[in-house]
Amino acid sequence: MTSGTLADDIRLKLGTLSPAERKVARVLLAAYPAAGFETVATIAERAAVSAPTVLRFVARLGYSGFPEFQAALRAELDQRNASPLSLYEETEDAPGDDSAAGLMARSSRMFTTAVAQTMAETPPHDLERAIALLSDRKRRITLVGGRFTHLLAQYLGLHLMQLRDDVHILPDRDVERAAALARLGRRDVLVVLDYRRYESDKTALAQLAQERGGKVVVFTDTWLSPTSTHAEVVLPSQVTTPSPYDSLVPTLAVIETVVAGLITALGDEAHEHMRHTEDIARRTGLV
Repeated sequence: MTSGTLADDIRLKLGTLSPAERKVARVLLAAYPAAGFETVATIAERAAVSAPTVLRFVARLGYSGFPEFQAALRAELDQRNASPLSLYEETEDAPGDDSAAGLMARSSRMFTTAVAQTMAETPPHDLERAIALLSDRKRRITLVGGRFTHLLAQYLGLHLMQLRDDVHILPDRDVERAAALARLGRRDVLVVLDYRRYESDKTALAQLAQERGGKVVVFTDTWLSPTSTHAEVVLPSQVTTPSPYDSLVPTLAVIETVVAGLITALGDEAHEHMRHTEDIARRTGLV
């Protein structure tokens, strides 16, 4: 079996699948993870393929049969629904070097591996599409995050504001938020950061943007937020950390990579926008 989560494995193998197997992959990804618990016959019917095609697809993922595939999905869901409390209780008795040197060595290994694995597993076409959407000056960009990830939504948003116009952080206050959401349309890109335990309002926001013809870019963990079902682009990151809290270090690395791509894609116009913004900031005493 492959090392990533099932959704990651499916996305990474899309280019190697037969046309019929790609139909199965799309059915599973479109309603992930619930679709994986359907019967072989139901999945085959939804994909308009034969039952043997579904079984061949599962074999392509490295599983000996459909029951093993579903068992792996159940194990993944247990991790997907984990909370900081449950993770703390799982690890509080784990042996390890608790000295400062031991903690630094463990953290260095974990963060280095997590960032490297995240970069290796990021589909290039998803990264390219994210950069294309965010650099399209005809599109309006709105960003929103969750309990902790709102900080990274603001971080990406502030970079975007220096590079181009029409970038907004979704307001917190109800009236302002409703007004911003009412404006969503075909030229909008909604950027959502949603990590376990996933927040239901983020799925509702992504669905609304998609229904109105907008595009959705999702930053999430490797278990994939339910918002992914409505996304044009999904950029998953590892969350391994020495504490019970999921790490956002790999996500920050992905965001920095997107920003680097945006600077290249926007070219001289980004440079001029930065120059103009800097001039205004100096004239008004902001720097």
